[in-house]
Amino acid sequence: MRKLFLSLAITLCFGAICNAESFKNDSIKIIFQEKQYKKIDVSSVDKAALEQIKKNYGTYTIKEAYKADDGEYKLVLNKDGVDLTATFTSAGDLIKIY
Repeated sequence: MRKLFLSLAITLCFGAICNAESFKNDSIKIIFQEKQYKKIDVSSVDKAALEQIKKNYGTYTIKEAYKADDGEYKLVLNKDGVDLTATFTSAGDLIKIY
């Protein structure tokens, strides 16, 4: 009788886990889309944003510039032969350094 009860409990738990996984996979959809940046000329960076960037990172030179649809900039900066990539808001505030 114990074995029967234990077998039944294991079967019910296994069934509940399978149903939970099925429910989770069917009802939750995660969509991750990386922001797309388009290459632009460095001179095309907004002047106010450029002033803010130069104020904080004036010792760096801008090698490449990219712009997202929402106005964010991704810039490749160079100092002493070392490149770094950073994203900035449309106003020129730092978001992240890669």
